[in-house]
Amino acid sequence: EVQLQASGGGLAQAGGSLRLSCTASGFTFDDYAIGWFRQRPGKEREGVSCINTSDGSTYYADSVKGRFTSSSDNAKNTVYLQMNSLKPEDTAVYYCAALEVIERGWDKTQYEEYEYSYWGQGTLVTVSS
Repeated sequence: EVQLQASGGGLAQAGGSLRLSCTASGFTFDDYAIGWFRQRPGKEREGVSCINTSDGSTYYADSVKGRFTSSSDNAKNTVYLQMNSLKPEDTAVYYCAALEVIERGWDKTQYEEYEYSYWGQGTLVTVSS
């Protein structure tokens, strides 16, 4: 059974930090990139970051570049999203998803949501001002 488990959300103050985790099972982790998406209140879901777990290459949306860092621990089938210098506008439900890249390759962009094979449940991040 394929599972993606996102965790680590919570409440943070503006300027603070949180680390999200996304743990995968049921598929070959190294064959996939893991993307992070978020849905802010009243907004459509948007891409935040993506990491190719086979080589660690990353992509970040402009809104989080320099503040968020994604990393992968392949021994644990887990991807992390370290979020620093949080802003109230980072408040959102954050989702992780798996994008197959071993066959298609990866051009270091987020890709569209429909291209992702598997999705985790969301984890809520709330940033207070």
